[in-house]
Amino acid sequence: MKRLSIFFLSLLLSVVAGAQDRAKVVCGPYLQNVTTNSFTIMWETDIDALAWVEIAPDSGDHWYNRQRERYYEDNGTGLLPLSRLHKVTISGLEPGTSYRYRIMMKGLKEYKGPGNVTYTRETGSDVFRKKPFKASTLKENYDTLRFCVLNDIHQKDSLLGVLLSKAGKSDFVVFNGDMSNDIMTEDKISNCYMQTAAKVLGGSTPLYVFRGNHDYRGRDAYLWPQHFSSSSGKPYSAFSYGPFYFIGLDSGEDKPDNDIEYSGLYNTLPYLQEEAAWLKEIVGSKEFLESKVRIVFAHIPPDADGWQGGRNMSEIFVPVLNAAGIDLMICGHTHRFSFGEAGAGRPGVGFPVWINANLERLDAVLTADGSISLESYNTEGSLTHSVSIK
Repeated sequence: MKRLSIFFLSLLLSVVAGAQDRAKVVCGPYLQNVTTNSFTIMWETDIDALAWVEIAPDSGDHWYNRQRERYYEDNGTGLLPLSRLHKVTISGLEPGTSYRYRIMMKGLKEYKGPGNVTYTRETGSDVFRKKPFKASTLKENYDTLRFCVLNDIHQKDSLLGVLLSKAGKSDFVVFNGDMSNDIMTEDKISNCYMQTAAKVLGGSTPLYVFRGNHDYRGRDAYLWPQHFSSSSGKPYSAFSYGPFYFIGLDSGEDKPDNDIEYSGLYNTLPYLQEEAAWLKEIVGSKEFLESKVRIVFAHIPPDADGWQGGRNMSEIFVPVLNAAGIDLMICGHTHRFSFGEAGAGRPGVGFPVWINANLERLDAVLTADGSISLESYNTEGSLTHSVSIK
């Protein structure tokens, strides 16, 4: 009996040791910050790892037909990071072109010093039994564009999966704030929504994520920006698809910075003013001025007589957007649907505002002649609201 116990204990230890002999993907990959000649691949591992992405043309040859080029994270330091969160940008690509890729890593076992580092075995995407992931650069022009928006999911991860899986083919997806209740621990970003999002989107559909007021809350909330990649390197950004131009704003918190709920940790007003200065530059750019449709994403809608967050939107951002000629703002935050034409119910707001309800998905279709079609759907797949804008 004693010998039998020792045998099973040894077997158990060998299984555990084998299971820990490689880095495992716990979230991702997901596609970020796509342009006409580049895209960024992000994912998370369970342990610190040295990671890279291998890419190949989306041709008919097998992945193992030849050695594929490796791309590592370029963090501007000349050093390759050993971390759990991986962000690899591939540039120098052709516009409107599809590529195959796989993610690879080797976990850190021990770091005794320079020249004395031990890794686990290499592991990554299984391209022998499964097809590699695919990602495409943006085309230089689009006649029609489709995207969907979700917001205020508040950790209802299973319902997020339902809403996303029932969406049709989209050119990109937007998470417009408050996907979780707070970020007390960093792993809530992946556990509460990004694992599901990455699985449904398959590492192929671009995802743009903008911060809501609940994304400001929690011990690890300051780490939120590290999990996403944007053109500005900030939680706010701008991007375009041919004649369609998009601005994603960070609308801040909904109460004054000195509110008791914030424990003295907030200093958002200088940050929002810095963002407004960035916005003025963006709307003066050649790319923005030559665009045919201009849409803004912001979690908190403008409301001059409402809470601090809505008033900040009205006073800091709306004047810039009015002067720029925005066609539509898409918001969340209130958990209730509403739509108003320019100035309707929002004095001083010179553009239509669509507020998407929580647990509903907004599907949008844009055409180069300037038409905007908006439809929202609930978790049962039923159409709840529709609006057309010319």
